[in-house]
Amino acid sequence: MNRNRGFSLLEVLVAFAIAALALGMLYQAMGGSARQAANASQQERAMLLAASLLAAYDSVPAQGIDDGDQGAGFDWHVRSQPYPTPADSTPQAPHLHEVQVSVQWLDGDAPRTFELTTLRPERSPKPGEALR
Repeated sequence: MNRNRGFSLLEVLVAFAIAALALGMLYQAMGGSARQAANASQQERAMLLAASLLAAYDSVPAQGIDDGDQGAGFDWHVRSQPYPTPADSTPQAPHLHEVQVSVQWLDGDAPRTFELTTLRPERSPKPGEALR
């Protein structure tokens, strides 16, 4: 009785099929992680841009803000509108504006948006200063 030791062709094919499935799942998992890291990076850049734009406006002119531009793959817009408060009837009280910063970008084919909103005081013109 001479028994050959080793694997049959069927066993080898089953082992290759299992290895191919495992490698395919590993590839998908790694590819998904890389995509999520890239998306997180884009969102982080959008957040930093929005925070920087908001920091540029420490006060708001009486006519408000309506500004926007695009660059580095982002479209941004800064808008303001008066924010009513009970103190508005008092002449000495500063008037407030709600300032909204909106940053848009494309994530593949999907549009993404990040928005920040805060309140800023209205800038009173100094004597002889032109409103801008």
